[in-house]
Amino acid sequence: MSTTGQVPVVAGLFEQGPNGVRLVGSRCAGCNTLYFPVAFSCRNPICHDKRLAAAHLPERGTLVSYTVQHYQPPPLFRMDEWAPYAIGLVALGEGVEVMGMLTGVAVDQIAIGMQVRLTTETLFTDAERGSVVTYKFAPCLGEPTT
Repeated sequence: MSTTGQVPVVAGLFEQGPNGVRLVGSRCAGCNTLYFPVAFSCRNPICHDKRLAAAHLPERGTLVSYTVQHYQPPPLFRMDEWAPYAIGLVALGEGVEVMGMLTGVAVDQIAIGMQVRLTTETLFTDAERGSVVTYKFAPCLGEPTT
């Protein structure tokens, strides 16, 4: 789903609407397992009902690990203004952990256990597609947790 004047870096990873951004995954009808990104069949070996339905993932989570990338990402994820950046592993609950770039926090201020929220930011702009955005995680500084 594109937003006004913006397109997602990869279609189907997230949706942005009036209530904010949400990652799009799948939930199994049989065992209730949640997947990200969208899966085509339940991978739970003890589940015999492989039917999946679209599901939105929680927009807040806990940072469980991170690393700082000192090299440019592949062309699909290029950045207009590249600088070393952090990628975090965020626990969203229900056993789902999602990797995403971190934003809104200096590298030396990142802390395992910090609460983060989903957001989007422009990666690059090109003449053909316009503003190309991706999801990122930002700290919940001063925000109430849910």
